[in-house]
Amino acid sequence: MTAKADNIQPQPLFDTLENLVELIQGEARPVSPYIASSGVKGAHTDYEHALAFLYSYRGSRDTFAAYRREVERLLQWCWFVKQCSLTELKRTDIESYIDFCQQPPLNWIASKTLPRYVEKQGERITNDEWRPFVAKKTRQTPDNAPRDFALSAKALQAIFAILGSFYTYLIQEEYSESNPVALIRQKSKYLRKRQQKDKIRRLTELQWSYVVETAEMLANDDPTSHERTLFVVQALYGMYLRISELTATERWAPQMGHFNMDLDGNWWFTTVGKGNKERDISVSDAMLAALKRYRQFLGLSPLPSPNEPTPLIHKTRGRGGITSTRQIRNIVKYCFDQSIMRMKKDGHDDSEVELLRSATVHWLRHTGISDDVKQRPREHVRDDAGHGSSAITDKYIDVEMRERHRSAKNKSIKPEF
Repeated sequence: MTAKADNIQPQPLFDTLENLVELIQGEARPVSPYIASSGVKGAHTDYEHALAFLYSYRGSRDTFAAYRREVERLLQWCWFVKQCSLTELKRTDIESYIDFCQQPPLNWIASKTLPRYVEKQGERITNDEWRPFVAKKTRQTPDNAPRDFALSAKALQAIFAILGSFYTYLIQEEYSESNPVALIRQKSKYLRKRQQKDKIRRLTELQWSYVVETAEMLANDDPTSHERTLFVVQALYGMYLRISELTATERWAPQMGHFNMDLDGNWWFTTVGKGNKERDISVSDAMLAALKRYRQFLGLSPLPSPNEPTPLIHKTRGRGGITSTRQIRNIVKYCFDQSIMRMKKDGHDDSEVELLRSATVHWLRHTGISDDVKQRPREHVRDDAGHGSSAITDKYIDVEMRERHRSAKNKSIKPEF
């Protein structure tokens, strides 16, 4: 099967959510030459059912993106490697597919996340550089380095969960007679159980101090470009926001008016997060001061009025709020890169510098939660973070880990006489 896959140039099957909605609502959908080239009878019917399945998750961009990724990969493998319809897959085929995902051929792997489609002469066409799998390089990885790909335990769990839901949908639609994913009983050979909680990826105190100081320096030196940078970094850390909670979507568009004061004079920020759940986040005095500074730069009153429609994170060009999570990532990445340069210049330990190179935007949320859970009641942090249970918040409590290591630090290996 790998030999077949080596000769295939995978092409994307599903566009962005906005373009998918246009496709669904269109009067007719043209037959895809790429799908037809598989020669699989029933491939286009598979595609129509997959399209309808993904459309049902249009309420959440993040969920849609995750489901699109897994369904798209399965269809590519099913048609072009196994060369059959979804309805023909058996339990052993799904096991073969998972093995394939753990070590896909090089021509199925990209070194960075790329858009599936691009605009060319007013027409939307497939991006030839896109691939179903991504082995992201770190900032210090040479361009000619081999693309090592490995699925994490969380990624494997996503395969089972999402494809299991997909087949449940196909059964309900009377398109498939069985769920081959659910028939895999011994998932333990794929999914490892951990004895202890996963390590939270966060910035150290030194790294965070450099990041926030760098953001302040950038804002002071070039307010037009970086007052927004400073506020984004402060909001991600100070209110534990997810990157999706700073971007405007059809489901939710963050506005200044989502900051509101209660009858006791306390300020809150309302957002909609994972699972389309609305929550109120308590706003600290420091975060309120950050908001005032940002609004002053925008030429607004110090504090927002009730229901003020001003976008929370404005575009630098055009009107409205930022709609791309990639743009938020680029803003934070620039701040991280400048922080790394300052740390190297100041002669800090290479391990601190290299760890910051691997940091992502989500680490700011983790860092804010980890710092606050040391001094705030766990239940308060849980509700502000939007955790479904205290058990999730407990993952951020590392006091026990410190004590555990302290007790082991002076253990001897060689007997002392």
